[in-house]
Amino acid sequence: MTDSHIPGQDDTPFLAALTPTPAAVARRLAGAFVDAKHELFLVGGIVRDVLLGRRPPQDLDFATSAPPVETKRLAKALGASVYDVGERFGTVGLVFTPGDGDPVNAEITTYRREHYPDETRFPAVELGGRLEDDLARRDFTVNAMAADPTTGTIVDPFEGQADLAQGILRAVGDPDERFAEDPLRLLRAARFVAQLGFRLDPATEAAMARNPPSLDRISRERIFAELTKLLTGAYVEHGLEALCATGLLARALPELIPLAEARGSFLSGRGPYAREKDLWEHTKGVVQRAPPRPSLRWAALLHDAAKPHTRSVDALGEVHFFGHERRGADLARRLLRRLKADRATEEVVGRLVELHARPTAYEPDWTDSAVRRLALEAGEVLDDLLDLTAADVTSARADKQRAAAERVEALRAHIARLEAERALDQLQSPLDGHELMALFGRPPGIWIKRVKDHLRELVIDGELDPDDKVTAERIARKLVETEEEPGR
Repeated sequence: MTDSHIPGQDDTPFLAALTPTPAAVARRLAGAFVDAKHELFLVGGIVRDVLLGRRPPQDLDFATSAPPVETKRLAKALGASVYDVGERFGTVGLVFTPGDGDPVNAEITTYRREHYPDETRFPAVELGGRLEDDLARRDFTVNAMAADPTTGTIVDPFEGQADLAQGILRAVGDPDERFAEDPLRLLRAARFVAQLGFRLDPATEAAMARNPPSLDRISRERIFAELTKLLTGAYVEHGLEALCATGLLARALPELIPLAEARGSFLSGRGPYAREKDLWEHTKGVVQRAPPRPSLRWAALLHDAAKPHTRSVDALGEVHFFGHERRGADLARRLLRRLKADRATEEVVGRLVELHARPTAYEPDWTDSAVRRLALEAGEVLDDLLDLTAADVTSARADKQRAAAERVEALRAHIARLEAERALDQLQSPLDGHELMALFGRPPGIWIKRVKDHLRELVIDGELDPDDKVTAERIARKLVETEEEPGR
């Protein structure tokens, strides 16, 4: 596919916001459909994100008046590869492969109406109709807008632009009906809160609180995927609170209900000055502070999940959570297994939860062997573990935050020093002293150091492989033979 047009010169905002290759694809598709007397509109998240000034998805999502057979004909004429997405629902998948860029995926769906004849999540679909009918079946007003890629005209029958401007997430039409059509929308609402930082429209929030049992109709894999998107949102604290406030947390993550209800069970301070924090507030803060990597955010959510089960108070009135790390790791693995998460995520999250308290005990007097032991136990999750430890400080006191950050940075530096030393240790002469004495039949002496130092310098310079004993032997023989007094 080639297109000499430079996006940004005379494109609409929606094409100008895309990178060049997707913009060229959208432009050519729009031209082909208009020439064939069909409507073609960009729809969904791409319209919302452009209006918000966010980087839009580079995969393209269109709605059209053309039937699927016509869509395929027009796409093939433009050189697209066509694949089946759900043609019985009116959707045709396309892949455009340009000669000088990454492939571009696009989905084009014929305008459709849907109705749900029973309590399954699978709709009965009627293709055809108007764009407004197609937008009416969508979940939230901010996702129920369309943009003409050739003119930039926005079709907004449900006042999605006004909701964008006010930061409101509102269901299209009757929220109970929208959630009954696909109960995953309950979690999607909380996910959009986490991603966009929007507040829930009161009627939409009330409908969410009425409908948590309908989540039982949704597969656990879809629930896990939606929760993962929520957890990696920029405003994840708000998304988690939306789950809790609407009762969706109890349905999707019942293992966390003791945590959410554990008001005042996280000890801060000792003796008469001791006070206990809210475990749920602490957990939300840790998730928010953790870098938005999926496994790390899951570990942040679950790191203290076993504390309500392990809480005890000693004779002095101090609160303890003995063994909460190991019990938490077991809880995390069971939860993720229930949601049918992939095995890698289950193992990484379990390991992080089990080890999350270890780095907090670090002091400058830790021996190298103690640091090596921690690094070896953590293995490939070491970076995530240190990031989790850094996030696991939600005190409002600046001195505590500073001390915790300094502790983690000191541990990072200690690990980095050990890794540098280990790397240097590997840059050694391929031949050791015993091998040199056997090779030349000579006793120990300064000559061994001279030969080994010379060979090590070659290794450091990249001129000799650390395992290349044959070449090292040849170099050593030449070096020893040319020395005037090799025995000294």
